[in-house]
Amino acid sequence: MNQTQVKDILLQLKGDIQEFTVIFSGKKSTKVDGLYKPQTREIIIHNRNTEDQNAIIYTAIHEFAHHVHISSSIVPVSRRAHTKEFWAILHGLMNKAEKLGVYFNKFKTEKEFQTITLEIKDKFILKNGEIMKDFGKLLLQAYNLCNKYDMNFDDYVDRELGLGRTAAKQIIGVYKEDINPVVGFENMKTLSRIKPGEDRIRAEEAFLNGSSPDSVKSQFTANTSLEIDPVLRLQKEKQRIERSIANYSKRLAEIENSLIQMTEN
Repeated sequence: MNQTQVKDILLQLKGDIQEFTVIFSGKKSTKVDGLYKPQTREIIIHNRNTEDQNAIIYTAIHEFAHHVHISSSIVPVSRRAHTKEFWAILHGLMNKAEKLGVYFNKFKTEKEFQTITLEIKDKFILKNGEIMKDFGKLLLQAYNLCNKYDMNFDDYVDRELGLGRTAAKQIIGVYKEDINPVVGFENMKTLSRIKPGEDRIRAEEAFLNGSSPDSVKSQFTANTSLEIDPVLRLQKEKQRIERSIANYSKRLAEIENSLIQMTEN
């Protein structure tokens, strides 16, 4: 497989994209299998890292996802490369690659993966979901007891349980919303943040059908007003930067004042 063939495969996944280049470095790297250079729109693959063409395709799709993310975004992309939006794009490309038969998901085809996946889901993900749901029921009982005896629930959670207030509220929320434990506790928390109704049903179905957490979050829990209106998103970013500048300026003035006092003394 050569560079041209890899690029042709990537274009099958998404053809309406800015021009890019695929480069085989001809080198072996102990740090990464590939990288993306946004300034030159180059996907670089260290093809000496493996002889498995399927693994090379995965690396190419991963770096291609960066290209899609950066070149398609209507607002500047965060400096943090692997955002929720990135993972959602990558998983969408991977799903399409599997359907087209250009990438083979060994998690699904290898017996060893199938066996360990089934054991993890049945013994741990499902069980953990059920346990945390029962945990939420007990925490709600404790909350009601706090009200009965005029005690503070946050204090109970903090000092008696050593659990943390945010975690306790999330666990109670999962129980009160009667979330399906099959998806696992982390995904139960995601579903509890979606209003009951068609969207939550669709999100649960997506989890049950194998969609990744980031894909579901991107589709069902994103701040759609910011995604639809790039001006609003930039205004929010501007406000965050202005607050940071104000805080740093204030701290800088305090430091300068302290230095003056120290030198005078």
